[in-house]
Amino acid sequence: MNEIEKKKIFQQRAILQRASSMHWVHWLILSLSVALTLSAWAISKNQLNQKIETQFDREAAQIISQVQERMGLYQNVLWSAVALMDVHEGLINTQQWAVFANRLDIENTYPGINGIGIIFNLKKDQLDTYLAQQKIMRPDYSIHPSHQESEYWPITFVEPVATNFRAIGLDMTFEYNRYTALKKARDTGLAQLTAPITLVQDAKKTPGFLLYTPFYKHIAKQSSIQQRRDNILGVSYAPFIMANFMLGTLEKRQRHILLTITDGDALLFTDDDGIENSQIDPSPLFKKHINIDIYGRTWTFDIESNKSFRQLSSNNQPSIILFGGLIINALLLGLFLFLTKANRNALQHADEMTVSLKDKAVRLEKSNHDLEQFSYIASHDLKSPLNAIRQLAIWIKDDCDELLPPESKEHLNLLQARAERLMKLLSDLLSYSQINHFAYDNETVNLSNLVTDCFELLGSPEGFTYDAPNVAINIPLIPFEIVLRNLISNSIKHHDQKTGNITISYQLNMGIHRFTISDDGPGIPINLQEKVMEMFQTLKPRDKIEGSGMGLAFVQKIVEHHNGTISINSDGTRGTTFIIDWPLKY
Repeated sequence: MNEIEKKKIFQQRAILQRASSMHWVHWLILSLSVALTLSAWAISKNQLNQKIETQFDREAAQIISQVQERMGLYQNVLWSAVALMDVHEGLINTQQWAVFANRLDIENTYPGINGIGIIFNLKKDQLDTYLAQQKIMRPDYSIHPSHQESEYWPITFVEPVATNFRAIGLDMTFEYNRYTALKKARDTGLAQLTAPITLVQDAKKTPGFLLYTPFYKHIAKQSSIQQRRDNILGVSYAPFIMANFMLGTLEKRQRHILLTITDGDALLFTDDDGIENSQIDPSPLFKKHINIDIYGRTWTFDIESNKSFRQLSSNNQPSIILFGGLIINALLLGLFLFLTKANRNALQHADEMTVSLKDKAVRLEKSNHDLEQFSYIASHDLKSPLNAIRQLAIWIKDDCDELLPPESKEHLNLLQARAERLMKLLSDLLSYSQINHFAYDNETVNLSNLVTDCFELLGSPEGFTYDAPNVAINIPLIPFEIVLRNLISNSIKHHDQKTGNITISYQLNMGIHRFTISDDGPGIPINLQEKVMEMFQTLKPRDKIEGSGMGLAFVQKIVEHHNGTISINSDGTRGTTFIIDWPLKY
């Protein structure tokens, strides 16, 4: 065994030694893969949380909007009553009011309202005349309860009478909240709500309120508080039982939130009294506390999600992404462990060969054969579970295509892309392990035509040109074509411009084919020129390229299998030249 062969064996042993343990690149690949999986899971989970929070906000805003719209509708009804009083200058009778109120069809058109009526403002000197007029139409009419105020605000008309008869003649001055809102409506000329009160017509004594709209003597615009006080005739009003109001306001479909409304410290409405305990979520996903100005009052809406909202917002998408990503990571780790274990076994076999250098070479060759066989078997067998994962992703996408939001589809596409990349890696490993299993005879081929065929196989990439000599060479065609195609593809793939040129030159000297493949790309840094020939080495982040990082290692193994050499010449800034010396005879 000559010194060259000894050196070659020593180099092979060094390679096995490096490959017998997990390389930092392997850990980097695994770390990046796990990081990407966790990032995709976190992004998916965050997007899902944002989606359900948006849904909660939408439902909360919808309820508040429904309350505001319904109050606006009721206000318009009261202003129509004000218009009626303006037309008649405040002089209408019971029959006229009944006709007006019945035409409104309150029960069907305005659900939630308990009635509509008129309250007149009276000074003490007007009281007797007012009572005499009312008793003509209603002999049993009276104002109640008695009080010590200097004015009266009795309910004169109200419809429907059947449900509001107890309110007829009720003087609003008897109770602070009613009287305060009346005076505020009078002074502002605007619709005003009372604070929470108990209506006399509500046998259950539940929270309620009144809505007032003022009307004045038919004169010029009331431009000041004093003018409005001097010319006030009365107010149209509507009584509300809060529970009935909310029942008529909220949609009948199942809601996914619970609502509580308060006015200051007073409770107006709560869902807790009207829903099943099974719908109350002890730890709601979302809560909101919103203050809304409603005709001179501030209502506080406390809104929280219920159990049906939690069920509606449940989604397995993040779990699917996490599970699929972890499976791929586990397969990748298994692949690296299998390869490193095989290399450790090969190194152990080599260390145990102590008889002679010849025996060591034989056993090393056997170990390399076992390693290649292992790589072949491992790469081949791993394709089946990986194909199953790919098919699973396709089934998920097909079954849930109409159900998944766009971000979920994007995550499934990412899962499929990761599986395709791993499949490319396994295919390259399989090809790499089979290099030494085949021998090819020399064939005569035109170099220019061969380069043209390579460009066509690569899809004739737009913007890239080539120069190659029109010369006949005698060489093993299939392995040399693989080398040439990989180098051309590598130059195009890593080019930093949309256009470029690749130049191939040829010399035959002392039984050695010398080929140079030069490009005008970004170049390879000098400190990385040895590393790029190793397995899984790339100059760009793996997420930005489609390859497996084995192309140049594949090329080197083919060249060395045919007793040739390959080297790199680049200044690291612009342009790269690969120099191949291929013996004429193999």
